[in-house]
Parts: sequence; structure tokens; C-alpha cells
Amino acid sequence: MHLPQPRGPSSTAVVEHLRQPSPGSDAQLRTVGLERSPGITNDEDRLLALWVLQGLNYHGYSGVDPEIEWDLAVVQARTQLEAELEEELLAAFTPVVEELLPEARRDLTGTLFSLPDRVAASAPSMSAWARSSMTAEQWREMLVLRSASQLKEADPHTFAVPRIPGRAKVALMEIQFDEYGSGDPSALHSELFAQAMTAVGLDHSYGGYADTWPAPVLLSNVTLGWFAGRSRWAPAVVGHLTMVEMTSSLPSKFYVAGARRLGLPEEAWRYFDEHVEADAAHEQVAVRDVCGALVADDPDTLPTLLVGAVAGLHVEGLVAELVMGAWEQGRSALRIPLHPWVAA
Repeated sequence: MHLPQPRGPSSTAVVEHLRQPSPGSDAQLRTVGLERSPGITNDEDRLLALWVLQGLNYHGYSGVDPEIEWDLAVVQARTQLEAELEEELLAAFTPVVEELLPEARRDLTGTLFSLPDRVAASAPSMSAWARSSMTAEQWREMLVLRSASQLKEADPHTFAVPRIPGRAKVALMEIQFDEYGSGDPSALHSELFAQAMTAVGLDHSYGGYADTWPAPVLLSNVTLGWFAGRSRWAPAVVGHLTMVEMTSSLPSKFYVAGARRLGLPEEAWRYFDEHVEADAAHEQVAVRDVCGALVADDPDTLPTLLVGAVAGLHVEGLVAELVMGAWEQGRSALRIPLHPWVAA
């Protein structure tokens, strides 16, 4: 994929550093790596800088030397930005987690199943909007916004596999096997999402719409990237995955209803149809077998697991608030609106 357009001094420094013919100099990255500033969770320039740096561990960029992934300045800059992200998110979520801990120690399953209604109850529902009111252009915007996660679906969560013990590892792989198509490359969930984008005239290459993503989308993406990149946050990856699975089945059913209301081709909604039943089963496995086994084998993982769950719900709620706020005012939710779709 191509590097996105910078949005300020931090992302400019990162992009210019990656474009160097030979990595090694950290001069251009000092503004990112050494100068802290508050408010990274609302700063799209620094969020984009971090998203670009994390992307080196996934897909890399056209024209960028793959060896720069472990360039000292790159590692230092990512470490600095993730430290800022950790500081802000933990300040926000630690009180919530501490309040949940006594209950979760008594009844982990019940606590996890109750979290979406307790943590994200006030977040607007994009899927309900899809079922009742979403336009075809908003459907395309929804796919573009979700493409930051869904075109690499399962990959960040897979980073937890080598970092958790036996019973939880086996249960997590049961979920991931389905996410990766159960042995059929054409059934990869990321591939189904790519087909959905193509069906409505969108580019399905990863990061093709990075310049359009607003700050909350970047925040959601880099938060999971921060968890996934560090061994000690593996329980948070599990908690995040569990909330994804728990909040997917019914909304996917609403998206299917919305696509049919709009008369979209099956390729545009097959991804969501796949998740209606799959995630209804996955949420049970995630809560009872992955989280249950992980905490039973190591009770000290519980606080970190809850941080991942709460953070996932919170940042996705921010995305929904921004998007629904724009759509209800008749505006695009993207930084750069899409060209109108001309159906074949």
C-alpha cells in the first residue's frame, strides 16, 4: 500500500523518514519520538503517525525498505507514541476496571456478557441506522470506515496466540480458524469484506482510503495495534476480541436487512450474513473458553483482559458517535467524501 498523506508535523516526520533511501538517521523523527504532548487520543496527526509505524509490522508500504521496521528511530517513535496512548487510555479506564474487578472475580462470564450494555449503552447504533435509514452512499462510507479493521480482520488478534497458555490458545485458534476461512481462502473474512467493497464500486486494497479516516477510526485501529504488539497486553487482545464477537451477531443481521432494503447485490452483504451465525457461536467460545480458561489458569490476567474489553467498546463507541453525528446532519462522516457511486 502507499503511504498516506501526512496531517501534521508528527505524521510528516514519520512519512519522510520512511521515504529515506537508507534507514538509520533519526533526525527527522525527533519530533515524534522525543517530544511528548497531551491529547494523543484526539490528535489525528499523532494517531496517523502511530498507525503508519504499526503498519510496518503488518503490510509495509510501497517503496519503503522493509528493514526499516526495526530501525532504531522507528522503534523509539512507536514506543513513545504508544506510551502516550497507554497513559491516556489507562487513566480513563483504570477506574472502570477497578470497579468491575470484584464482580468479575466472582462471575467472569456474567460480567463480560453485561459489559456492552454497561460500557457502551449510550453509543448510537450504526447497524440500526443501516436497517432503517442508511443510504447507499452511507453504506459505502460505512465500508470505508470499517476497512481499517476488516481488511486485516483477525490478524491483530492472532498476535495473542503464542502469548497465552494451552487451553485458552486452543479455544482462540478455534475462533481464528473460522476467521481465516476454515481452510478456504475464498472464505477468509477479510476476503468477504473486500468483496463487499468491490460490489459497491470501492477499492478493496488495504489502506486505500486511509486519507479519509477520521481520528476515532485511527484511534480504534492503533489501540488494538498497541495491545497486539506487546506480550504483556495479550490478555487485552483477548478481551478486545471477546467484545468484538459479542457485539457482532445482531448488528450483522441489521446490516443484512439494510443492504436488502437498499437492493444491494449479495456480494455487498455476504460478509455480514456470515457473521450472524458465526459470531453468535464465537461469542460463547470467546467468553467461556478463551477468557474463562485464561483467567482460571492465571488470575492475574483479569485486569488486563478487562482493559482490552472496556477499551474496545469505548473506542468503537467514539466511531459510532462521530459517524452518526455526521449522518444525522446530512454530512459525510469521512474527511474526504467519496465520489458518487454509479452502479453497473
